[in-house]
Amino acid sequence: MNEPTEPAEPTGAAADPAPKSGNVISSAQLVAAGILLSRIAGLLRDIVFARYLGTSPYASAFRGALRMPNVLQNLLGEGTLSASFIPVYSKLLEEGREEDAGRLAGAIFALLLAVAGGLSLFGVLMAPVLVSVFLPGFEGEIRQLTIQLTRIIFPMTGILVLSAWALGILNSHRKFFVSYTAPVLWNAAMIGALVIFGGRLDQRGLAVALAWGALIGGGLQFLVQVPWVLRAERSLRPRWDLRSHGASTVIRNAGPAIMGRGVVQLSGWADLVLASLLFDGAVAALSYAQTFYMLPVSLFGMSIAAAELPELSRQSRGAGTEEPLRRRVSAGLRQMAVFVVPSAVGYLLLGDIILGAVFERGDFDRADTLLVWFILGGYAVGLLASTATRLYASTLYALGDTRTPARIAVLRVTTSALLGAALMTTLEPISVRGFTFGGWQAITVLGNPIGAAGLALGAGVAAWLEWILLRRALGRRIGDASAAGVLLKLIIAALVAGAVGRGIAVALPGLPNVLLALAVLAPFGVVYFALAHVLGVAEVSTALARIGSRFGGGRRT
Repeated sequence: MNEPTEPAEPTGAAADPAPKSGNVISSAQLVAAGILLSRIAGLLRDIVFARYLGTSPYASAFRGALRMPNVLQNLLGEGTLSASFIPVYSKLLEEGREEDAGRLAGAIFALLLAVAGGLSLFGVLMAPVLVSVFLPGFEGEIRQLTIQLTRIIFPMTGILVLSAWALGILNSHRKFFVSYTAPVLWNAAMIGALVIFGGRLDQRGLAVALAWGALIGGGLQFLVQVPWVLRAERSLRPRWDLRSHGASTVIRNAGPAIMGRGVVQLSGWADLVLASLLFDGAVAALSYAQTFYMLPVSLFGMSIAAAELPELSRQSRGAGTEEPLRRRVSAGLRQMAVFVVPSAVGYLLLGDIILGAVFERGDFDRADTLLVWFILGGYAVGLLASTATRLYASTLYALGDTRTPARIAVLRVTTSALLGAALMTTLEPISVRGFTFGGWQAITVLGNPIGAAGLALGAGVAAWLEWILLRRALGRRIGDASAAGVLLKLIIAALVAGAVGRGIAVALPGLPNVLLALAVLAPFGVVYFALAHVLGVAEVSTALARIGSRFGGGRRT
């Protein structure tokens, strides 16, 4: 994601050939803590959202309206800035050129303000066209509501792009926590809107109130970071100055980054278009599954990749850096795998228990739980690949290569769209202007068609294609970096733990959802970590030893 660098030693050796793992672990923990808080807030938001809106057409209208401007946010936001702005800005800081860094930050802020503002205005004016393009399956009242919601939400996107700029400034100054915690305010504003108006308005009116809550929350997310940015970057001078030092490099590097982000957004757009052609609640069901899918991706993929990138970038300068980089990437992949493998297996084997405990109340019933479980299972197939590719891409960014991840993303998106559409229509035929695509009859679970699970499975398989290609590309630069030494052990431990968890669930029929989840997930975690320790996974054994020394024997003196 990011790419700060440090001048090479006069000898041409790596500036820091030995990884300072303590600092990186601390940074990753800060990022993970911030992401965890924001994801918990997002999960609470979805719990309240499910309580009042379930998988109703009004829920799909809001989800669809929120997804469209997110395309703009993701094109210009954190991913692009991580690959283009942060490397140049961080390099200036490392070289002690604070004035130049401040001018660059101000110039990029002015550029983003103009571009995001213009595109936000475009979105408000062109909302009917955007809804027709992005959500062709929406008709009548739901289409009109989606247009109204899009016009309210679209300006939020420009604000969140500026929030990503603030995150880039703070990350470059190694101030990770506040920027990754800021989305808590965005989620809190929406939770507030749902709680305040949930019992007073009908579902249509509640969707409108929620859209205003999202807009207000976006403003809060940016504003809470401003004081920290001003303290970190005292030379900040927002002005239109594209000739400032490094601005041309940022703009040049942004091209491939935007292309890479663009094709990923194209995949999300394709999923949205296809899901809108399915039954009315498909878009909402897809979003619920994505909430859980993104938890391990964010906590264990993004956090490690975000914390590692500055250090990878520092080590990428000079000769003889390949082996230190390879060791560092391999260590990061092992850290990810320890937590991502049980997440994927848990979603596949115990997903109904997890989702039932979180969502199954109010307008969200058992049929909805099973539908979302099927979708989540499709995503879980590619969960490990999706997290590992974050670190692979970050390492290529650190090496100055933004084009390879973009080219590979094109292949991944194409595969995801084609395979997802084929699987979707096999599970749930669709009709477009009198033409039917797919099988003769939809496959259902308690009455809900499961076509959206095909979209998720297509994305999961395509993630492995991206993993293979990125690993191969990076291997040509630094040698093979993987977590192969521990993967089989972790998979065995997770499968055994999952079987234990499912056995407990079978033995306790009729238990309330929350109590059942506690009865199943606690043994699942204990069995997984205990068995991984017995199988000799060093990362697990080290973590357990730390816990034991902290809570068992106390600190040694």
